[in-house]
Parts: sequence; C-alpha cells; structure tokens
Amino acid sequence: MGSYGKKEDNAAELMSHFSNLKIADALSDYSDADYVIFGVPFDNTSSFRRGSRYAPNSIRFAYDNLESYEVNYGINILDARICDLGDLPVYEDVDYILSEVETVTGTIVHDKKIPIMLGGEHSLTVGALRNFKDITMVIIDAHSDFRDSYMDNKYNHACVTRRALEILGENKIISVGTRSTSYEEISSGEYEKVRFISANEVRASGIENVIEEIMEKTSGRVYFSIDMDGFDPAYAPGVGTPEPYGLTSYDVRSILTAISDRVVGFDINEMTPLYDNGNTSMLAAKLIQDFIASREKALRK
Repeated sequence: MGSYGKKEDNAAELMSHFSNLKIADALSDYSDADYVIFGVPFDNTSSFRRGSRYAPNSIRFAYDNLESYEVNYGINILDARICDLGDLPVYEDVDYILSEVETVTGTIVHDKKIPIMLGGEHSLTVGALRNFKDITMVIIDAHSDFRDSYMDNKYNHACVTRRALEILGENKIISVGTRSTSYEEISSGEYEKVRFISANEVRASGIENVIEEIMEKTSGRVYFSIDMDGFDPAYAPGVGTPEPYGLTSYDVRSILTAISDRVVGFDINEMTPLYDNGNTSMLAAKLIQDFIASREKALRK
C-alpha cells in the first residue's frame, strides 16, 4: 500500500495528498460524490515519446471549453455528483506509484464511488485493477501490451494487459483497436486468453457487431480503460506511441456509452500534450462527459 491506509472515514486524509486543480463540472465534495476524478502524472516507463505526466491538467484545461449540458443525452452534468481530487505528486518509481494508485482507487471503491483516473501512462491501470474482483475489462488500445517484461520491468506500460490477465483471469479482458504486437507476445501461449479485436476487424465487421460481442461477454461489472493511442492519430495525434489505421472517435464513444451503466472504474491514459494540437486533450475531456452523461441517462430510465 501507499503512504496512507484505508479507513472508514478518510476523505480529509485522502484529499490532502492531491493538488487542487479541478475539472469544471466537479462541484461536489468527496463525501457527496458518485464520481471521483484524480490525476496521476507519471510516465517513467514510457518507451517512445514521454510527456503523459502533463496530461491530467491538459485534459482539465480542455474540459473548460465544454458545455455542462450534454445535449446528446439530455443530461445536465452539473446534476451529476462529481469530485475532482486533483493530482497525486510526481513520483519516479513505478512500484511506488502503483501502490499509491491502488490505495487511492481502493478508498474510492470502498466508499462506493466510481474512480475516474487521468494518466499518465497505461501501467497505472494495474494499480487500480488490484481493487476489483469478479469483473470484466474493456481496453481501447493500439498495442496488445502483452509482454511479460519490457526494459527489465514487468510493470512497463508495454505489459499492462499481461498484468491485467494475471489479476482478472482468462476470458475476462476484451481489447479493442489492436494493430501492433510483437512475435514474443502473440506466441506466448497466453495471448489467446485475451480477446483482441483488431482495428481491421472493427472496420470489417462494423462497430455494432463489436458492441454486440462486448455486451455478451461483459454481463456484469466492467472496468473500462482507454489508451488514447487506440484512436487513429487523425483523431488523437498527441500520444506517446502513435499507430496509424486506428479507431474513430465514434467507435470508442459508441462502445463506452453502450456499457457505461456497467462500468465501475474508468481511466484515460497515454495522452501526451507535448505532441498535441489540442484535439487529443479535447477528445479525452469529452470522453469523460460521454461516460458520465450516458451512465446518468441509463440509470435514470
């Protein structure tokens, strides 16, 4: 665990660890919130273009331009109870930051709230996942991220799906948008335990058929993780490891909103503002609104 433990009432101690920059619609106190946003400015295992540690506040800045009324769902997001804790401090050690993420997410889940984590790099998802049992996971990602170790580190961001498999078990993970994997990964003997839906398959079968498969295989609670490089670089150029021929923004929004009422944890990772033209930050910000507004609409039916 990190530097503070789980307690029955630890909101004040929890919030004391964070900076104070907030998302515009996050007007609730922690105790009243249903959704709890927090940022993790960590990119120390990134293998190509670093800079995702700057993403949480870049996303918050972009969010300021969004209307609080979400016309696509008929939801005033100001009516949703959202708290933004701000960012954890910048740490350099991946084991330590995963421990901190585990503790923070565990506290939020223990308090029956939905964590929304803004990375940072994708390795951070492992810390959050440690708090969930008997769930399925949907990942948006260009890469399989299935190496057992990379650069002598099993918690490198290239290993996140492999670590997720160890936590959740076989046939509990669906990764959508895959278009980059190594021979080492695909020949590992473990690769078939995850359902990888390539970007080519999405285009060939259509997003509606992909959603139908996801709905069938995620009947219970879902953890939803978005690596922004899952999008085609035309939609999200500001990422650490861009890959051509990716998913459209409509594809990802359609998947997210179709299952948002099942989602118990959500993260957005691998956005690198240093390489962005503003579009990637805005898309990430909008995805937060899409998640909350679609979930609120589904729950109010």
